[in-house]
Amino acid sequence: MATEIKFLPPRHYPLDLTAAVAAEAAARAPALDHDGAFPLDDIAALRGAGLLTAPLPVAYGGLGLGTSPHGALPMLEVFRRIGHGSLPLGRLYEGHVNALKLIFHYGGPAQRSLFAREAQAGRLFGVWNTETGDGVRLVEAMGGRWRLQGGKIYASGAGHVERPLITARRADGSVQMVVPRLAAGERADLSCWVAHGMRASATGTLDFTGLAVDAAELIGKAGDYLRQPSFSAGAWRFAAVHLGGIERLLDELRRHLRATGRDADPYQLARVGQAAMAAETAHLWLERASRLAEDPASKPDTAVAYVNLARLAVERAALDVLELIQRSIGLAAHLRTHPVERLSRDLATYLRQPAPDRALAQAAAHVLASPASAAELWSGP
Repeated sequence: MATEIKFLPPRHYPLDLTAAVAAEAAARAPALDHDGAFPLDDIAALRGAGLLTAPLPVAYGGLGLGTSPHGALPMLEVFRRIGHGSLPLGRLYEGHVNALKLIFHYGGPAQRSLFAREAQAGRLFGVWNTETGDGVRLVEAMGGRWRLQGGKIYASGAGHVERPLITARRADGSVQMVVPRLAAGERADLSCWVAHGMRASATGTLDFTGLAVDAAELIGKAGDYLRQPSFSAGAWRFAAVHLGGIERLLDELRRHLRATGRDADPYQLARVGQAAMAAETAHLWLERASRLAEDPASKPDTAVAYVNLARLAVERAALDVLELIQRSIGLAAHLRTHPVERLSRDLATYLRQPAPDRALAQAAAHVLASPASAAELWSGP
């Protein structure tokens, strides 16, 4: 029987409420493992729990989670617990938070108020930046308005995200952030998303051609989207969702070995120990990465370099845990009747984030150029 979730006002929001929402998502996840699925009930649970507004500053009706070094660790815990319950839900929530972060960092006061009200009304946000063909272009129209031309691919929440933050190119080639309004189900095509994992993320293609936008929907100046440290340092958030998936797989491995009476086997014990080390390594990297990324006193290049290393350390931990689980459980780990089969597919798919080699090279260049000793590379702001 499903556990009843009693929602509390956002100001009194406890982390165990996230765990309750995540547990409900975990129970619903197997039925959502099919093409074109979307966790509608889970998003409603996030909305009811105040999580869609939690990243907003307190002055705008939120909790300020993730908006300062003090809010970073609670936000990390939220991502981690949601990822433990459902990686597709974590992906959608991480995109929602990312969009709000960008709006509040680069938007003006009127825009912040507008989009805060929309988040409070329950609208789902997202960030869609992967291009189709020539990508999206911003074409000036009559009366101080613009029209969009072109589309995006790999857009998670397609047909459900009503306020996507997208990138569009101006006539001079510069990149402009735009937050157009979409109606539910509008312009979305999910037929191209045939990945073996993350099926419940409603990932698809969007054609924005002809959609009108006004000045209130243009965020920041041209080029702001690619500005550091925001462009790269925010990667700790998707890595935090990955961490939840890693820990869920570790929990499933422990459950499997106990149930099959193999929990005293020395080889299995060694694998469990290695998996636990990998999970905790990822956790420790992310604790520091989140604080550095959200501290305005951090040096931008230091924050970016550390987050780049952290996301790759989490990826390495996840790949190690996936291998250990497959060795421990054996063929059963590849059967659709076993819970780790779906979880492994979702995590393996979600791990494929953009430009990992570039992230490593940039971080390594920072390490080589720094005059600090290895012991002091990351100390201080």
